[in-house]
Amino acid sequence: MKSSWMLVAAALFALMGVQVKHASVHFSPAELVFYRSIFGLFSIWAMIAISRRQWLAPLATHHLRAHFWRGLSGFTALVLFFYAIARLPLATAVTLNYTAPLFLAALSAWWLHERHGRGLVGAVLLGFIGIVLLLRPQVQNQAWLPALAGLVSGMLAAVAYINVKQLGKLGEPEWRVVFYFTLLATLGGGAWMALAGFHRPQAEDWPWLVGIGLTATLAQLALTRAYHRGRTLTVGALAYTTVGFSAVYGVLLFGEQLPMQSWTGMAVVASAGMLAVRASAPSRPDSL
Repeated sequence: MKSSWMLVAAALFALMGVQVKHASVHFSPAELVFYRSIFGLFSIWAMIAISRRQWLAPLATHHLRAHFWRGLSGFTALVLFFYAIARLPLATAVTLNYTAPLFLAALSAWWLHERHGRGLVGAVLLGFIGIVLLLRPQVQNQAWLPALAGLVSGMLAAVAYINVKQLGKLGEPEWRVVFYFTLLATLGGGAWMALAGFHRPQAEDWPWLVGIGLTATLAQLALTRAYHRGRTLTVGALAYTTVGFSAVYGVLLFGEQLPMQSWTGMAVVASAGMLAVRASAPSRPDSL
């Protein structure tokens, strides 16, 4: 089943979260974004150079401003997501970040003036009920700041998706969009480290830092293959298995215990996200 590449991507994204959570004991979210991005940057640039048989010419663009706003929203979302991973149960942080499709549905109606049917509106409302269920235990445990960071990371991820859509309308290919996002994330993380200070990696840290970049890059490749070869609706639904993988990793590796209300909230958010994907997809499934 070609769509099953999304399961590979989901497992790898969740594994990246495990490594981020482990490495966050010694490194700030901005440092982790830097290491996650710089390995991906060289990989993406090498693939572009080899496939296009040119070193720099394919990267020239007339839309640097649009790339900047896409990169800024994506970079900020990633920093907040890593901050949430460091301070919340892994599955909770991932679920809050995966509210992006719900925010995307709401923002596209306001920003892009797209009309949505009742099904999509219902999915968004259901999703925000799930968010309330998920956030309540965190607020009661005085973890409201990382919970808010996780939620805002989902909102900014939706903003980044809208920026990507606008870049597509400008004629920018996907690989160039990914390159400039990764470049800005690397520069942003590096600038943050230069201003706020950084921790010099020890020998035992490098496997985790390299692992973050490696799993993120492999996950992106698996995700791209899933969307290119699989059914859009199936792939969109399977993306939410990242929450399940994260829950299993959190219990087995970190001994995380979640109240029933949190499990219910995660299930509601995941269900709403899948409904939103289905409601916003074209009536005839397509392969990207």
